[in-house]
Amino acid sequence: MVERLVPDELWELFQRVVPLAPARPQGGGRRRYGDREVLAAIIFVATTGCTWRQLPPVFGPSGPTAHRRFTEWSAARVWAKLHRVILDELGSRGSPDWSRCAIDSVNMRALKGELTGPNPVDRGKKGSKIHLITERTGLPISVGISGANLHDSQALEPLVRGIPPIRSRRGPRRRRPAKLHADKGYDYDHLRRWLRSRGIRHRIARRGVESSPRLGRHRWTIERMMSWLGGCRRLHRRYERKAEHFLAFAGIAAALICYRRLTA
Repeated sequence: MVERLVPDELWELFQRVVPLAPARPQGGGRRRYGDREVLAAIIFVATTGCTWRQLPPVFGPSGPTAHRRFTEWSAARVWAKLHRVILDELGSRGSPDWSRCAIDSVNMRALKGELTGPNPVDRGKKGSKIHLITERTGLPISVGISGANLHDSQALEPLVRGIPPIRSRRGPRRRRPAKLHADKGYDYDHLRRWLRSRGIRHRIARRGVESSPRLGRHRWTIERMMSWLGGCRRLHRRYERKAEHFLAFAGIAAALICYRRLTA
């Protein structure tokens, strides 16, 4: 089970970003479970959507033990670092495709916690959003979260700034797409000016001018990416009280999606 959830190649990448285990100056104590077993347990929770207490004993660490390590690694931004390492490996092989990127968001209900708000498309029920930028083939290159009541347009600048410098097969690292596609929710002149100031061409749909079917010619890749997020069942509904934990599961989903492309 552990080797299936954490193949050797994924484990080698994870070892680059995982922090060293803290030493116990006084010695003694209980044996610390291996990072690979704990990582497999965390991926199992992320992909199946089970609670920490429902974690099968086959992994070794108990649910509370895996949750403590998940909390440690989330605070150390391990999942964002893993996502970036995988993107670097893809970049060294000629991907991602920077010629055309797309931005969008997806809503889900939230029971409680930070960065939640009334969802205007779900009768005002409390919810959260995952904001994404994908490259031309649909790989996620920037991920963020917010309350469901945050307007999509307010997430564009932070998401674009959040694109990490990704390795290229030739030349320097790159973090700016040539063109960014967006739907009518981003139809604001100040966003167009901001993108132009950064050397990014924009293709933002205009309200009352362009039909929705026409927009799908280039934005279907991000819609497909959102369906891929459904493979991380922990994201179907937000259960995490802390925003950094919810962002961690979104980062795990993005890293796994990019890893599947790496091994395809």
